Amino acid sequence: MFVSVRALVCTILSLLLLNVAGALSTTSEATVDLEGLVISDLVKNFSASIDLESFLNNLITLDFTAGNILILEMTLETVSALTGVNGTAFMSFNHTFDPPVVVPVLGTADSGTIDNVLMVQGTINSLNIIPLGELDILDMNITARIGSLDGVGGIPLPFNGLTQSDVPTTYSLQTLSV
Repeated sequence: MFVSVRALVCTILSLLLLNVAGALSTTSEATVDLEGLVISDLVKNFSASIDLESFLNNLITLDFTAGNILILEMTLETVSALTGVNGTAFMSFNHTFDPPVVVPVLGTADSGTIDNVLMVQGTINSLNIIPLGELDILDMNITARIGSLDGVGGIPLPFNGLTQSDVPTTYSLQTLSV
């Protein structure tokens, strides 16, 4: 009983907050006006892993830490992004989180490994960005559920066209071990 009452209260508070923020549309699928509901610094850091095969297929693995500045739980379902440096794209990826990533209220969560991140300029041509230690998010689209409870329920909201500068980024180069 307590969980269902808690879920109901969270849903009602979520709807009220989103309505006040001007984020709800009249359709069954909610949309977000990013000026009405601010999602800033969603990505706290990136961690990229480059292996020897990456130099042949231009694919790496990546994970990131997602931050939640909202007073409601956020559950990430999908992400697509183009990242780079000074307006030049270096990485592109699309990913569906399975299971979805639950980012707690005012907290952070790891995305888990995202495979097949394309090095748009090629892996060899992208090595010069490693010493910079940061990436810009040139364009990011996320499907999330706001106001979920332990990853269940919530209001589905697409966050489209997100940008962010100077995201701390670490790189690891995996070597061949025999």
